[in-house]
Amino acid sequence: MILSPLYIDPGTGSMLFSIIIGLATTAVFGFRALLIKLKSVLGRGKQERLDKSHRGIVIYTDSKRYWNVFCPICHEFERREIPLTYYTQSADDPALAEDFKYVHAEFIGEGNKGFAKMNFLNADICLATTPNLDVYQWKRSKNCKFYVHVPHSMGDFTGYRMFALDFYDAVFCTGDYQIKDSLLLEQIRQTRKKQYVTVGYPPLDEMAKKLSSIPDDKVSGTTTVLVAPSWGKNSLLEKFEGAFLSSLRETGYTIIIRPHPQTVMANRPLIDRLMLEFPETATFHWNFDNDNFSVMCKSDILISDFSAIMYEYAFLFNRPVIYTDIDFDNGVYDAAWIEDDMWKIKSAPKIGVKLNESDFPEMHSVIAQTLSNKALSASLQDVKKQGWMHEGESVGRIVDYLVSKESEIRETDMHYVDS
Repeated sequence: MILSPLYIDPGTGSMLFSIIIGLATTAVFGFRALLIKLKSVLGRGKQERLDKSHRGIVIYTDSKRYWNVFCPICHEFERREIPLTYYTQSADDPALAEDFKYVHAEFIGEGNKGFAKMNFLNADICLATTPNLDVYQWKRSKNCKFYVHVPHSMGDFTGYRMFALDFYDAVFCTGDYQIKDSLLLEQIRQTRKKQYVTVGYPPLDEMAKKLSSIPDDKVSGTTTVLVAPSWGKNSLLEKFEGAFLSSLRETGYTIIIRPHPQTVMANRPLIDRLMLEFPETATFHWNFDNDNFSVMCKSDILISDFSAIMYEYAFLFNRPVIYTDIDFDNGVYDAAWIEDDMWKIKSAPKIGVKLNESDFPEMHSVIAQTLSNKALSASLQDVKKQGWMHEGESVGRIVDYLVSKESEIRETDMHYVDS
């Protein structure tokens, strides 16, 4: 293959983009600093916020997939009649179709176009699920005072890729268990001290509300197995492929296969091949819905790997799970810095049963025995208390914190101007 002299590989392109953004950011803020000095010299009095681009509290999302996290938060701002800006990199984000009065939703462009806007963000607070702030293309803006991370799944923060949260100012937690290792990471790497605020988990709170208001429409006498793996080479579907699906199909149970959205994007040939080898039947289904609530309601048991959905499922429905025996390679994750096992590895045996590849021929029995395992009920409740704290209160706690923090930031700014 002959490459054009103008060809730039993706890695180099990303690096060049970061360099360009860095230079541009320095130039812009240098110019702003010069203007401020000139105003002071000319005796124009107190510096006021005249920049029309300034925002108070901003939500940033790199994908519409995280609307389940931000939807209840946006609606709480709307209910309280508090202005909020919602920036999304998905042109078809559901937020854009909402009839909001106080929440301004805006599509800021995909890829580098969206990152460029966020890198010059002028705001008091930015709330995001996106990890690796200031590590890849998305940089901290010098004109944004405070960055807050809210997780889009349950589980250890050390399960994120390295340095994922190092440059945030505050982190919302679903349970106190997430704080210990996070503080240890700060100590080991001597990174910025962050505020850790345990608020609970908005998506699970919302699903619990929905669950309490819908009738149980499951067909009596049928057993439905939901398969919802994580993604990557060590994930359930990508590692075991047809051998695993074949053993499921032979059980006679109703099977629903729900591949991880990232697998669908990054390994589409695998999904196409497996769908051809295991086509839809009356008892074998593929599911690609954006929202997983409906398929979770229809199922009696979940099979997963190291995906956080196993905790959401167990906590919400009080049903057992089966998790595959996959060696979790933590080499690229923050867990590599911590000697102790991750919380999800220690707690998994308390909410479900481990499945080895050697168990595939006996899949029917494994599922049946797990469904009838009464001993899991008590231990599941203990894990639930650790992983899902402040049940039903998460959105109120999140908005209270953001509003209070913004007030604190503005008071500090006024003190600085007055002095």
